[in-house]
Amino acid sequence: MAIQRVVSAASCSQLNPAVALFHSLSDPTRLSIVKRMAGGEVRVGDLTRELGLAQSTVSAHVACLRDCGLVEGRMERRSVYYSLSRPELMDMLAHAEVLLAATGNAVSLCPNYGTGSTGAALTMEDAQ
Repeated sequence: MAIQRVVSAASCSQLNPAVALFHSLSDPTRLSIVKRMAGGEVRVGDLTRELGLAQSTVSAHVACLRDCGLVEGRMERRSVYYSLSRPELMDMLAHAEVLLAATGNAVSLCPNYGTGSTGAALTMEDAQ
């Protein structure tokens, strides 16, 4: 998918899959889970201990990543071992780290999404 310079209503609808992808990675817990899975398979119980979160919270985040097609599970006896389903995801995150380094992490100063922001998203009307 090529991202166009001019944003129109029609081209905005083509961005929906990209928006969903980035939204699935926008939560710090889900990003931590993805980075942990880059090191190999992991069970929800392992993630619960490592992240210090409730099992239901970790399960919900893993389900989100699974529903987005980024994570897959493998049954072994009574346990499910989760891993990344797309190795390209780690390539994308590596490129994001390069971008963050190149901008001096300026994105953290973003008034909409940076540290201390209200998190209010821009609408199509705001962009025009």
